Amino acid sequence: MVEKLDAAARAALARDLPDWRMVEGRDAIARGFRFADFNAAWGFMSRVALLAEKQDHHPEWSNVWNRVEITLSTHDAGGLSARDIALARAIDALV
Repeated sequence: MVEKLDAAARAALARDLPDWRMVEGRDAIARGFRFADFNAAWGFMSRVALLAEKQDHHPEWSNVWNRVEITLSTHDAGGLSARDIALARAIDALV
């Protein structure tokens, strides 16, 4: 079973993942991305999909033309876990 983040890890979120925000009403983090066009956004989503598959941890996301919105939360843990932080860092490394 995957465990939720402890208080120390939560306190470090703003420092460690400054571009991600807490989702109101959920134990989740989210980040929006903008690209030059649909093709660039779709390419980014493809790269994220490969990362997510490799980590066996899949994001919630949406795409509208050049924008991608990603939300991370570990459903098995009932909220944020270290798996979300690892995937967020990997996603950040792509941009």
